[in-house]
Amino acid sequence: MKNSKYKILVLSDLSKTASTTIKSTVSLAQMIDADIELFHVKKHIDIVNIDNQLSAIRTLNNEQITTKKKIEALINPISKDYNVTINYNYVFGKIKEEIRSHIANSKPDIIVLGQRDSNPLQLIGDSITRFILKTFKGVIMISSNENALVPNEKISLGIFNDSNKIFNTEFSKDLMIHTKVPLKSFKIINSQKETAKIVAGKEEKIIKYVFEQNADAMDTLSSYLLKNNINLLCVDRAEDRAKNTNEASLREVVSKLNVSLLVSEA
Repeated sequence: MKNSKYKILVLSDLSKTASTTIKSTVSLAQMIDADIELFHVKKHIDIVNIDNQLSAIRTLNNEQITTKKKIEALINPISKDYNVTINYNYVFGKIKEEIRSHIANSKPDIIVLGQRDSNPLQLIGDSITRFILKTFKGVIMISSNENALVPNEKISLGIFNDSNKIFNTEFSKDLMIHTKVPLKSFKIINSQKETAKIVAGKEEKIIKYVFEQNADAMDTLSSYLLKNNINLLCVDRAEDRAKNTNEASLREVVSKLNVSLLVSEA
């Protein structure tokens, strides 16, 4: 039996965009030779809200069957289309506690999350994204709902604010083989603090775009990502809060850019 190099854990709320997230995950898994597991948590309170114990048990059993069928209906067509095994697991309980426990037991190399929905109360939620960014120190991919990765196709890779931690990972060589060239770099600077020309140019097979920091910087960046068909943007989790990639900026990137993000190890 073939052993894959890496383990990818997909945290899913089984929403209408879950299929897109799974396909992006399959694309990444194909590039770096990784196993995929989908993990879903449903709160007990959403299932059982009745006093009768027997009725509660019956409801819980029915929900287990329903959830299993829903997951299989989601992953089986994708698994068949791309000839890939997608394992899955689900539990009922407290979402963050169950996720924390599953991560500790499964020890994934990469966690994949779906992009925040237009409804701020949903996500697998924005709160779950923040929770994973805070607690999981490995690589995280936040899959876009629209400009997603496509299995069996090369990716158009972008680099945000000189992100380079991703390229220090073991799987970076495998990733680069499946990346269109040239790479494209996007940087937002404060010209009063940094010395850089706000121009687009080529250097070492990288096309560089540099933008001035202002209220419209993220909108401008989003437009350029779209024009360049970028479907995966590398972002560093810098420890130094003074850097452009500090925590606040990362939250802004996650919330405002409609492109899949590959967030570096902490």
